[in-house]
Order: sequence, then structure tokens, then C-alpha cells
Amino acid sequence: MAEVPEDAIEERFLAASGPGGQNVNKVATACQLRVDAYALGLHPETFRRLRIAAGSRMTAGGTIVITARRYRTQEQNRADARARLSDLLDTAAERDARRVKTKPSRAAKARRVDAKKGRSAVKAGRGRVSME
Repeated sequence: MAEVPEDAIEERFLAASGPGGQNVNKVATACQLRVDAYALGLHPETFRRLRIAAGSRMTAGGTIVITARRYRTQEQNRADARARLSDLLDTAAERDARRVKTKPSRAAKARRVDAKKGRSAVKAGRGRVSME
């Protein structure tokens, strides 16, 4: 995928939860990456796939929000957020394989009908037994 323009990205650093001891309370290490999807200049079909892939991470205004708080340093969390953005864009860039229509052969249709008749005979034999 092409590079994301820097003017489309906004980074914020937040106080993270989790391990880190006193450092968690003092330093804002979690990285929140906000990307304007409209500024990426994507093809409409790619944008549609991006909207699906992003799910709840995309706001109604077209902003993708990725929060990385896996690591204890800002640099690692920034790299993680950018890597996740890159993965998301790569996923959206992949086109679905075209479906090739297939048609069952005459023999396959005959086998299916024969199997249905066989099952029908088995089930018909399960009825109540008459005393006549």
C-alpha cells in the first residue's frame, strides 16, 4: 500500500492502563492514531472495503481511530498503531476473487435425485405399521 500522507494522520498520547507500575500514572504512553479516510484518496471500492474492515474503528465522519497500548513506551505504541493501520489498508486493498459460476452435470443431478429417492424410501418405511 502507498504511504499514508502525514497531514491525514493525527497522533495523541494517552495515559495507558495495565502493567508499568508508577510509570503508568506519570507518562502518557498509549498512542491514539486518528486518520481521515477521505484524505487518503482511495478508490471508492477500496474505501468500501476499508469501511467494512475497520468496523467500529471508523466513525461516521470517516475518521479511523486506532488505539495502541500494548507496550510500555510511546515509540513502540506509535509503531504498533502505524503497523495496524498499514495492515488495515492492505486488507482493504485486496480485491475479492471473482466467483466463477459453475453448473452441476447431468450425472450429478441424477445422483442427487437418486439419493433423495433412497432417503424418501427409508423415511416412508418408518411409518406406523398397519394390522391389515
